[in-house]
Amino acid sequence: MKVILIGLGLLVAPLAAQAPKTLSPNDQRARDIFEQLININTTGSSGSTTVAAQAMAKRLTDAGFPPADVQVVGLAGSKNFNLVARHRGTGIQKPILFLAHLDVVEARREDWSMDPFTFVEKDGFFYGRGTLDIKDGAAILVAAFARLKQEGYRPNRDLILALTTGEEGGSDYNGVEWLLANRRDLVDAAYAINMDSGDPAIINGKRTLRSVQASEKVYVTFKLEVHNPGGHSSLPTKDNAIYRLAAALDRLSVFQFPAQLNEITRTYFERMSALQPGALSADMAAVARATPDTAAVRRLSDASPFYNAQLRTTCVATQLIGGHAENALPQMARAMVNCRMLPGTPAADVQRALQGVVNDTAVAITVVSPAIPSPPSPLTPEVMGAIERVTKRLWNVPVVPVMETGATDGLYFRNAGIPVYGVSGVFVDINDIRAHGRDERIGVRDYYDGAEYIYQLTKELSSTRR
Repeated sequence: MKVILIGLGLLVAPLAAQAPKTLSPNDQRARDIFEQLININTTGSSGSTTVAAQAMAKRLTDAGFPPADVQVVGLAGSKNFNLVARHRGTGIQKPILFLAHLDVVEARREDWSMDPFTFVEKDGFFYGRGTLDIKDGAAILVAAFARLKQEGYRPNRDLILALTTGEEGGSDYNGVEWLLANRRDLVDAAYAINMDSGDPAIINGKRTLRSVQASEKVYVTFKLEVHNPGGHSSLPTKDNAIYRLAAALDRLSVFQFPAQLNEITRTYFERMSALQPGALSADMAAVARATPDTAAVRRLSDASPFYNAQLRTTCVATQLIGGHAENALPQMARAMVNCRMLPGTPAADVQRALQGVVNDTAVAITVVSPAIPSPPSPLTPEVMGAIERVTKRLWNVPVVPVMETGATDGLYFRNAGIPVYGVSGVFVDINDIRAHGRDERIGVRDYYDGAEYIYQLTKELSSTRR
């Protein structure tokens, strides 16, 4: 699930439509692959990622990959399989994994101005379900691998391509979890490049920065529940399950976890400070210090939900239910509280904090969705240096590490000891983000430029530097 939050928070005019251009053979191949993927329905309800995986496998074998190095694998009996392909290198270094998912969220024809499963190029944009999340990334990776194979490129390590299923939750299993548990030999790598995050950003119609997602918050949901004997509503008592729960949620609504920074968030605020005006720039620089300025932390937290989420663990009530009849005292009241924890924060610590805030033994707090740890990926010179060199060469914009407040399949690899770096190639206008929405789209020129970026980054990461 692609969550694009750069955090500049500026209101800008939509980016002007991009003019078409005569396509090079490489761009034409990238376009053809993209169109083919968009036209294949890969939703959980009525689609199949297996069809898409098989189509992409044929693209690779047609480009010269041996069939043994292109595998369509998955859970037996499922309609949703994964594609894993390997471009073999010298083996001097451990492989690099390149990751994208094939499944997309549901899209109803009546909600769109066009058929969501028919690829459309119009007014400088590509339209279709998955154009942004994330069949653009899958198509770009297939195009890059085909191009490298046909050029006879021999990297200093194996390059692995994994196009997976189940990331959007609509499949009968998660492809990344299945691969790690059952075929880790196919995807084991020194690190992964994940196309499902780290989008370069367009702001005020200008290509402004290249983000690199190097960590994710950890998802955990708690249930807050109160039980009472109940009774007739004509005889109310002071001890009411709904009131007890409401009072607890009111205390939670004004609570903030303490601010904490890690390598990624500190670097984010440090580099973003150079892109911001006046007081906002000064506050970001002050927060990025070894000892953050508490007043600056408070101002940034108040200024933007995104900045607040970068600075601390957050918990928020998301669902509420109570009572069983309009003329009866409630015997039960329940709320779901979703928390996004900073990497490295134990879920037990968050639960204890919630119990302290609620401060009522009548409110039971239990875990609904257990946390899956997702440690930050180190900002190593090998990876960040390559990203910065290609970014400077092609775009000359700053590289900014980010911590994602949502989640991607990268968390499973990080939890398995494989660092993950979210690096999409396609610039996205932060005020025109249509992932999961109506008339999803990306810019035509942005797509072709993104394909070239990922091709060059792949070579930069896998060429022996003298």
